[in-house]
Amino acid sequence: MMTWSLGPSCGDLIVMTGVAGPAAKMGHHLTLAMRSWRVDVQWRGKRPVTAELTVDVDSLEVVKGEGGVTPLAGPQKAVARANALKSLDSKKYPRIRFAANAIEPSAVGYRLVGELEIHGRTLPRTVEVAVDESGDDLTVSVEATVAQSDFGIKPLSLMMGTLKVDDEVTVVFSGHHPK
Repeated sequence: MMTWSLGPSCGDLIVMTGVAGPAAKMGHHLTLAMRSWRVDVQWRGKRPVTAELTVDVDSLEVVKGEGGVTPLAGPQKAVARANALKSLDSKKYPRIRFAANAIEPSAVGYRLVGELEIHGRTLPRTVEVAVDESGDDLTVSVEATVAQSDFGIKPLSLMMGTLKVDDEVTVVFSGHHPK
C-alpha cells in the first residue's frame, strides 16, 4: 500500500459564498481560501482505496469580495474573517474533515463515498473527483455545494436579517501530484 499526501503547496482549497435577503446587493460574494489542509490518499496498486481531507478552520483567509456597495478592503476582510470564524465556532470546532471509505471509478475520475464532519456534526457525503492524467502530474479537482445549516451552522446575518450569507457555499478543490 502506498500513501500520497497533498497540502497547500500542491493545490488550492477555496470556499465561495453568496448573499441573500432584501439587502443582498449591499453584501459581498466572498472568496475564502483555506491555507492549512492535508489530503492523504492510500493506493493499492493503481487504485485509490481511502482518502482523508483535514482542514484547519483558523487558516481561513478572505481573498476577495465581489459586489457590495463599497470595495472589500483590508479592515472589511478582517471583519469578514472574524465573522466567518465565529459562525464556524472555530475555537470549539477547529477542524473540518472528510473521510472517504469507499472509492469507485466514475466517468470523470472517482466517486468518493464517506463522511463529512463540520462544526461537530458528521453526515454522509459523496463527491465526484475529476482526474486528468495528462502530463507528468495527476491533477484532481472537486466542486461541491455544502449547506451550512445541515451542520448546525447559522449563516451570518446583518441588519435584522435583511442581509445574510447564503446557506449554501461552494467548495472548490484543485490539486496535483507527480505520477
